Amino acid sequence: MGSIADRNQKGLVFNIQKYSVHDGPGIRTLVFIKGCSLRCAWCSNPESQMPQRQLAYNSNKCLTVDQCQRCQGICPQDAIALGPDRKVTVDMQACDDCLKCVEACPSNALNVYGYEVTVDEALRRVEEDEIFYSRSGGGLTLSGGEPLFQPEFAIALLREARRRRIDTCIETCGNVPWPVLEEAAKYLNSIYYDLKCVDAKEHQNGTGSSNKLIMSNLVKLKEAYPDLPVKVRTPLIPGFNLSQEEIAKIVDLIKSMPNTEYELLGYHRMGTPKYAYLGREYPLAGEQNLSPERLEELRSFAAAKLAAARDGDAAGCKG
Repeated sequence: MGSIADRNQKGLVFNIQKYSVHDGPGIRTLVFIKGCSLRCAWCSNPESQMPQRQLAYNSNKCLTVDQCQRCQGICPQDAIALGPDRKVTVDMQACDDCLKCVEACPSNALNVYGYEVTVDEALRRVEEDEIFYSRSGGGLTLSGGEPLFQPEFAIALLREARRRRIDTCIETCGNVPWPVLEEAAKYLNSIYYDLKCVDAKEHQNGTGSSNKLIMSNLVKLKEAYPDLPVKVRTPLIPGFNLSQEEIAKIVDLIKSMPNTEYELLGYHRMGTPKYAYLGREYPLAGEQNLSPERLEELRSFAAAKLAAARDGDAAGCKG
């Protein structure tokens, strides 16, 4: 595929975030692509899960019908009603995402997650901060959702970015067909690979999906691209994988993989308000953020376990 076709390839994104320092080497611009095959109970980007544009409603921004009535009577499905506080309410189950109300709302109380861009349009935004990439070793990171859920767009974006000599990284859950991940890896400088849990039953319960493909793809990835830097990441979730035993299983899986780091991420509730905007309940409403002390304890355990496992493997090879 030529570069003109790549530049014109379209995809649906829900954010382009600049100046990130936690999602790949150096200072990076993140392109968040809509769609995901997992339904993690703790997901901090619930607006990423569906592959289409979605209505969102922030009642804090509503001007009340005393000051504004532009959305009244505009919904074909009668999903918009008047609440007791004189602000509107939205029945998200009735909404068909026609988004006529978004066009009418002057305060952005009614808004939309998701907009279409071409590869060229996305990369123009990325290139605005090119000076920071050269100084920090940063570049472009594709995130989501699962960025490879829109494979044609994601791969065209990576391919064109590499053509423009932009460093590329991806944050993936790995739950995609192997040929898609294999093709994407050709245009990547590094990969952040989420591995949430090894236990198949627990993974199904926590994410709504099997982990068989995820683990298989990770093994294939390191066999096919042993020199490609991969950072395996595990979000530590109360009631799901918050134990040394589960961490030890992941360490055992990755210990022999070359150019592979391991990072534990602390559970947080920062995405909670977005569930309300989408008319959804947050599944882990009763859980609290992981304490810094507990996170550091588990990170120290993981680092020591991985170092010991790799030292043991090295000694075995010498012997």
